Amino acid sequence: GKNEYDLLVIGGGSGGLACAKEAARFGRNVAVLDYVEPSPQGTKWGLGGTCVNVGCIPKKLMHQAALLGSALKDAQHYGWNIAQPVHHTWSVMAQAVQNYVKSLNWGHRVQLQDKKVKYFNMKGSFSDPHTIRGLTKAGKETVVTAENIVIATGGRPKYPTHIAGALEYGITSDDLFWLKESPGKTLTPFVFIVSLECAGFLTGIGLDTTVMMRSIPLRGFDQQMASLVTEHMESYGTKFLKRCFPTKVEKLESHRLQVTWKNTDLGTEETDSFDTVMWAVGRAPDTETLNLETVGVKTNSETGKIIVDASEATSVPHIYAVGDITEGRPELTPTAIAAGKLLAQRLFGQSSELMDYDNVPTTVFTPLEYGCVGLSEEAAVQCYGSDNIEVYHAYYKPLEFTVAERDVTQCYMKMVCLREREQRILGLHFIGPNAGEVTQGFALGIKCGATYPQLMKTIGIHPTCAEEITKLHITKRSGLDATVTGC
Repeated sequence: GKNEYDLLVIGGGSGGLACAKEAARFGRNVAVLDYVEPSPQGTKWGLGGTCVNVGCIPKKLMHQAALLGSALKDAQHYGWNIAQPVHHTWSVMAQAVQNYVKSLNWGHRVQLQDKKVKYFNMKGSFSDPHTIRGLTKAGKETVVTAENIVIATGGRPKYPTHIAGALEYGITSDDLFWLKESPGKTLTPFVFIVSLECAGFLTGIGLDTTVMMRSIPLRGFDQQMASLVTEHMESYGTKFLKRCFPTKVEKLESHRLQVTWKNTDLGTEETDSFDTVMWAVGRAPDTETLNLETVGVKTNSETGKIIVDASEATSVPHIYAVGDITEGRPELTPTAIAAGKLLAQRLFGQSSELMDYDNVPTTVFTPLEYGCVGLSEEAAVQCYGSDNIEVYHAYYKPLEFTVAERDVTQCYMKMVCLREREQRILGLHFIGPNAGEVTQGFALGIKCGATYPQLMKTIGIHPTCAEEITKLHITKRSGLDATVTGC
């Protein structure tokens, strides 16, 4: 018989919703299955996926709360009389953020309805290559058939289950943004993006926060920039336990959590107590209940991610995957959205355009933000050799930091270029206020193949931090002082 839907999307996050809505635009019969398994601590949320509920959106809003705290300190230098001491109330911030997230959940429901996309709040698993068995929370079963199926279930935070007490007493970013009360004194072991971002805003709103770092920070990013980010965080008040790893977590009679860890440099065992331990050990693809092996969808045995080709197709015809669930793709909301839209256009809109994953810009929202696009210096050296690249760099002073006498030691930018005559820009890295806004504009130029001479012809907007990029002229090779002075 004929399949019920032209397209069925499993997963109502950024990539899945974008794909479903785009397919509906072509007049196709589309359905979305979405189900949020509560975290081990019982946290659950609505439609919209990680970014909306437990990722980019609440994180950026809480980052903003911390920036406002810094602005209050600066304001006094600019003549504002602010009564001391200033106090932050977690519950007020959390309620406002959570209310906004709930409004986004509702907005997604309404959009699907408006576009005539059928929404099932169910957990889906494959019965055969065209059939999905959906289960509601109450255990009611619905069988859905579709001509094309897109898997977009994303990932969930991992727990270090080899550490005693980790699962029983720890939380993850899935829980932090939905806490009603302040997490208090917090430890975040392991250094992934989310651990630094959360530690940054927790410190910024006045909480005692510690990051435990076994090896390098921000693996996969430019390491010079990553070091500057953590140096600034240390000077800003976040504590770092370097070359340490946790071995157990125990609950004390006071309900605090006692964490034991090993210091690999000193060969010692140390302990301290915290109110909250937030694990950030990476994310695992959410595939457990999908029953992929039954229909023959191939995954990477090490990562568990779905293997896809350039057109997001899996090993089974008519079954596709987009977003964080796919092997070798950046775990970023905008790439998932773009890939989902393009997939729908190829399936139903006579398009042949593939997603281009090169030169994708991103930003780490630490207290001093780090934005980048293109290759890190290490990756450029590996690809082209150190003799064939030129790195232009500068330490600069944001004008708004001067009157407030803010520390500018880590405000730094660098541009990695090919050395040959045209000097094509391979990568741009920027640490400073509003790094995301700065990087977004330059990302267009780099996507279009911008060269260093073209950048030097670009007129800067004065006085901005972004303007300093248009004045980069000191190379690392020259050994000259890269500190920008004057106007």
